[in-house]
Amino acid sequence: MYAIVDIAASYRSRLIGLLAVLVLAFFPLQQAGAQSVDVFEQRVRNEVDPDTVTAGRFDDGRMWTFDHPPLDDFESRYGFRPDQEWLRRARLGALRIPGCSASFVSENGLIMTNHHCARSHATDVEREGENLLANGFYAASIGDERRAPNFYAEQLIAINDVSDRVDQALDRAETDAERQQAREQVFADISEEFTAQVGDGAEGYRTEIIPLYDGALHSAYTFRRYEDVRLAFVPELQLGYFGGDTDNFTYPRYALDMALFRVYEDGEPVEPEVHFEWSTEGSRPGEPVFVVGNPGSTLRLETVSQLRFRRDVTDASLLRFLETRVAALKAHMDETEDPAPAVQNRIFGLQNASKLYRGRMEALTDGYIMARIQQGEQNFLDAITADSTLDARYGGLIDSMSAIQAQKRDVAETHAAFRLATNPAYASATFRRALAGARYLERSAAGTSDAQLEDLRGQVIGTRQSAGLNRRFLASRLADFAHYYGSSDEAVQAILEGRTPEKAAEAILSESVLADSASAAQAMDAGALTEDDPAVAMVRAVADRYQTYQSAWAGLNARQNNVAKELGRARFALYGHDVPPDATFSLRLADGVVSDYNYNGTRAPAYTTFYGLYEHFHMHGENSEWDLPDNWLSPPDTFEKSTPINMVSTNDITGGNSGSPVLNRQLQVVGLAFDGNIESLSGDFIFLPERGTRTVSVDVRGMLEALDEIYDADRLVMEVTGRGFVETEAAAPEGP
Repeated sequence: MYAIVDIAASYRSRLIGLLAVLVLAFFPLQQAGAQSVDVFEQRVRNEVDPDTVTAGRFDDGRMWTFDHPPLDDFESRYGFRPDQEWLRRARLGALRIPGCSASFVSENGLIMTNHHCARSHATDVEREGENLLANGFYAASIGDERRAPNFYAEQLIAINDVSDRVDQALDRAETDAERQQAREQVFADISEEFTAQVGDGAEGYRTEIIPLYDGALHSAYTFRRYEDVRLAFVPELQLGYFGGDTDNFTYPRYALDMALFRVYEDGEPVEPEVHFEWSTEGSRPGEPVFVVGNPGSTLRLETVSQLRFRRDVTDASLLRFLETRVAALKAHMDETEDPAPAVQNRIFGLQNASKLYRGRMEALTDGYIMARIQQGEQNFLDAITADSTLDARYGGLIDSMSAIQAQKRDVAETHAAFRLATNPAYASATFRRALAGARYLERSAAGTSDAQLEDLRGQVIGTRQSAGLNRRFLASRLADFAHYYGSSDEAVQAILEGRTPEKAAEAILSESVLADSASAAQAMDAGALTEDDPAVAMVRAVADRYQTYQSAWAGLNARQNNVAKELGRARFALYGHDVPPDATFSLRLADGVVSDYNYNGTRAPAYTTFYGLYEHFHMHGENSEWDLPDNWLSPPDTFEKSTPINMVSTNDITGGNSGSPVLNRQLQVVGLAFDGNIESLSGDFIFLPERGTRTVSVDVRGMLEALDEIYDADRLVMEVTGRGFVETEAAAPEGP
């Protein structure tokens, strides 16, 4: 009965939580943040009876490291106990690629990942007159596959526990600076040692030191790195991103979010020791399935005080930043006759992040979720207190973390106002030039060496951006100042001079030598940059508080990291490997089952089919987010619309898992993970499959049907189903 009561309570609070998200994201921190702790804690008490909330055994998730999977639990749940050979093959078949996951799916180096992981790489290999983002790409022969620059694939070949060695090196350090230096040195030494052992000194191998449990443990992960990766297939954007931002993080879904690349070495396709063959039968409801991928990050081991700070300050301000920069990028596209695909990809990325952070904010304002997390923390504290040895060492850590969060609130406004201020993708180039230029003038006057000044000079003249984006991003930054500091703030008044942020940005750009890279270079060469420059004056108006913030934030984060590490040690002392570490964009094994779930008074099905895809197209029509390319509007008679295209399962995933294979117990591909549903957005903080958290995947049967019937990619169908490898489409027999 507890689960039924608790879940009902959480849904009663959801509408109020959505309103709270808007309040926190779009009201200044001095209005929303300062009072939010009391407001939301009171709401938790009003909505949720703590006596009805029970923390779950796996609230911290089921993302297992490969050296410590819960084999007894697997056997109890699924009647299946993977042996060491199964685990080895699962590890070697998986890959890590830039920002995503992938896997070998043929004995000739073909790898599978998501369309959204391939978008930018597809545009990188476009030739004149092509639009691969819109029209897709299929290499009809192996010679047509195109090498993607800035793309690599990493295969994890060894894991070694190096915790004692790292701890010994760090324990000898006395200051934060010494500790950082010691960390860098011991990491470098370990990396060099294990890379040499495994790679025998050969190129293409690297070792990364992975901190686990907030640095309480460390493992050396050694990778084989492939850098010749070529695009073989990617569907049209309308299929890969079917439903667009509206359908993102939702279910039921109907997206063909897939792409295929091939790994080469010395000019020939790699023949990996392990690959995952595609199942032609797919999965069935209730079947155990395993996701092998690289989850980016989770925050499940953070304290309640840390999560409250995220709710009130960091996540709230980041959500506002994302929303305002999406608006700026869209406005820029509207005024540009031929918008670059790169800008469109950035918008997709920010929209994805916006939806993610809205979901995170909703979770952090959900009374039931916060009460359950708080109950888990109380259980942890009670266990520490019950052990005198642990209590003597770790008893005050939660209070210490809470005190640090209180101090961080003192600089919260500046943290928010300068959010991503130096990020080249989303910050004004003129603002970044002004930050570097102001430092240049200051240090030049202080007699800093020419070598140090040259670095700052390079930052001033090396910053480039289109004039339209520069103007809109600068206006957005000035709006941030007005939003967080208030219109009556002295610095804001000095910058805006009674103008709107848009008008002030236009005026600064019309008068500053830092308006563009050419005029900035001329000014630096001529020594014409002065304190009177409008852009420099803008930065000077807020420079003192920015410098104060940077210093305070760095010190507080250093203290926070030290406390978090001790908390990680305390958790590990209590629970060992029974509780998995937070995600670290390193390889994990996540178990689950294919399962439907309760949704809006009904049941969301375990599978969707191509019938649903066509229904959405006919419902919304052309030029909608559910539009279809011409080749999909008249499919061949042999195309079976009842084929599953998407599926859901209870596996524990997060960002970075995109492109992970979903495998059955025979290590066959039954799906390709690409998203979570809206219920999964609380997963950064707590794992709640009983509340509907699901992994959304492309069903292998849908991928095969599309490749075979719509794209006539018979050579790829042969390859992924283990029926042979041919170099050209002409040499491939038709049929599955």
